Amino acid sequence: MKARLLSTLALLALQAAARADSPGIIELPRALFATGDDPARAKPDFDDRNWVEISTLANYEKQGFPGYDGYSWYRFHVRIPSSLKTTVHWPRRLHLYLSSIDDVDQTFLNGARIGEMGQFPDDPRGYATRWNGLRDYYVDVATGLVHWDQDNVIAVRVYDGSGGGGFYRDMPTLSLAEITDGLSMDLGQTPIEYGPENFRARVHWLNSFPIALDGRMDYEIYDAATDKVLRRERAPFHIEANGQADLPVDAPQRAGVEVRFHFTEASTGAVASATMHAPYLLTPPESPSPRINGARVQGVRPGSPVYYRIAATGKAPLNFAASGLPAGLRLDRGSGVISGHTRREGDYRVALTTSNTLGSAHATLSIRVGHQLALTPPMGWNSWNAYGLAVDAAKVRAVAEAMISTGLAAHGWTYINIDDGWEASERAADGEIRANAKFPDMPALSAYLHERGLRFGIYSSPGALTCGRFLGSLGHERRDADTYAAWGIDYLKYDMCSYELLLPKEPTLADYQAPYRVMGAALEAQPRDIIYSLCQYGVAEVWKWGGEVRGNSWRTTGDIEDSWSVTREIMGSQHLSAPFASPGHWNDPDMLVVGEVGWGGALHPSRITPDEQYSHISLWSLLAAPLLLGNELTHLDAFTRNLLVNDEVIAIDQDPLGHAARRAWVGDDWEIWVRDLADGRRAVGVFNFGDRFRRLKLAGRVPELAPGVALRDVWRQRNLAPLTTGYEAAVPSHGVLLLAVGKARP
Repeated sequence: MKARLLSTLALLALQAAARADSPGIIELPRALFATGDDPARAKPDFDDRNWVEISTLANYEKQGFPGYDGYSWYRFHVRIPSSLKTTVHWPRRLHLYLSSIDDVDQTFLNGARIGEMGQFPDDPRGYATRWNGLRDYYVDVATGLVHWDQDNVIAVRVYDGSGGGGFYRDMPTLSLAEITDGLSMDLGQTPIEYGPENFRARVHWLNSFPIALDGRMDYEIYDAATDKVLRRERAPFHIEANGQADLPVDAPQRAGVEVRFHFTEASTGAVASATMHAPYLLTPPESPSPRINGARVQGVRPGSPVYYRIAATGKAPLNFAASGLPAGLRLDRGSGVISGHTRREGDYRVALTTSNTLGSAHATLSIRVGHQLALTPPMGWNSWNAYGLAVDAAKVRAVAEAMISTGLAAHGWTYINIDDGWEASERAADGEIRANAKFPDMPALSAYLHERGLRFGIYSSPGALTCGRFLGSLGHERRDADTYAAWGIDYLKYDMCSYELLLPKEPTLADYQAPYRVMGAALEAQPRDIIYSLCQYGVAEVWKWGGEVRGNSWRTTGDIEDSWSVTREIMGSQHLSAPFASPGHWNDPDMLVVGEVGWGGALHPSRITPDEQYSHISLWSLLAAPLLLGNELTHLDAFTRNLLVNDEVIAIDQDPLGHAARRAWVGDDWEIWVRDLADGRRAVGVFNFGDRFRRLKLAGRVPELAPGVALRDVWRQRNLAPLTTGYEAAVPSHGVLLLAVGKARP
């Protein structure tokens, strides 16, 4: 596996010092807008006097165009003063920042195309959404495209496939780029070595501008826990035009450490700054002795195929044994995969054993043959956050192999789910849905996954079209469910998308439930178990009725992004749905945004910091949420793997009691969440949502934190001294302390 840094680090945005307050920035808060498509709209002399004016800070759906999907255009008229040239040291490039556009755009300045992101439906490569990409477009001033001290027209052609469309994130701006603005860290190509106390990295830098940079790089190692600078370093720094360079860095490996970079360009004095929130590993190394991990309860309907991989770690080779299997099930002693069919209802307690040359480990698996599925939240991987519509069978197979080779499957990660983009452009003559050329043999792919003890998921919509404008299931629900069963599908994500267009102007609860009820019945009629995941963004408080339409999980939010603002927003709303979680019925706050993601574009390390990723995984586990990875697993760096193989954290998510945590205490950007566990203990998450490293006295904050109670640090997997009245939780900014509180019942 190629060494990588920071599929896990923060957005480490490199930005010129004090640019946010610069008088050289022109904000673009409003634009002229019209639906439809016409290439003439790119021209500066196009007559747009009858267009409406709308904000660029919110989707157009919220501004008088509800439910509109398709093409639209924005036009800005901007006077660009020549005085702008005096605001930077290197007035050669105009920088147009258009924030995010949902979901594809082409952008023109005075009639010339200067940038694009995503692929339109008529693109020969196929439609590809880039709804959450940041648009940074640059124009060489020497081209003469900029009309100084005159009106300039910025025209933006937009295509939206479904849901909200157009500009939506933060303020679009126009400015001249500083000479250092082309300098950035390439975190995906920065190798890192972890030692017991420190880490070493060769931080990889890129210069995307056609001018060499000479100067010095100052950096300091800052410890937020003590509010002290531990060390300062200075080195000459040169990077060629359109070139790259490495800078060696070593720093302590612990929470709260930051590496603060300051580059000073010699010829101009321009300064650029960046902060690297240093990664740190909390999960202890796996023992070479055998250990059985993962969920200890499995639900299956009578007669349905069973594929269960015993999750176990230890020095290879491992041997497996199982006694008490119900009739019809068998164990492959080499792979640990239990498969077959069983027809007799009952709760079967199966004694599992795994062994190697160092010893053996034992656990009890409860196989409940009845009519309830998903007795613990699904764990696995979904293609969307990495590949978007560019997913194909080869990528899916590679991810499946990586799930096993990286050891994730040995910790309970088993689902391999294809999201949108697999469907053919039309059905067969008899109405059967078909896969496109990227997936030439779905049954073979299914068999490939099942042979490895993995499970196979797929995606559709109750509408005529999916979010990616592929075929949905409208009018073909039973036929599609039959096909999925014939292919060997184990999981269906059913995404509202174009069905929204079919809802009445003022939909009732029955209207929202109707399409999910139809597919739920179709899945229940199949001769195999298919987990049913409702993806309708939490509309109409779905957590209160998702189980009524046979759902096993349901989205409680809009789409997640790898940004702290979006992740934090999701975290702030989950207390509403938490009381409704139970075995077989799970709240889904969307997929995980750790590792390398890209949504079909270029992969990049997650833009949430290591501390934020610990909070992300901790709260999802406390909530008993499905844990579905969205990252490129074939590029799994050490930090991300360490984040995903903590069996004590996973055990909280997979706890068979099935109670989600409650938000027990809120104060001054602190939150404490408490979850009851089946063994009598409680899992407690102490979250610091403030912007600095802080300490909080825990005793008495919630009844579960009484003086004298036993404490265990779950991430570090070590016991702490019993809670005292003076004990302080030390938690980094946006970070978490995850505790197991009390003693387990014997």
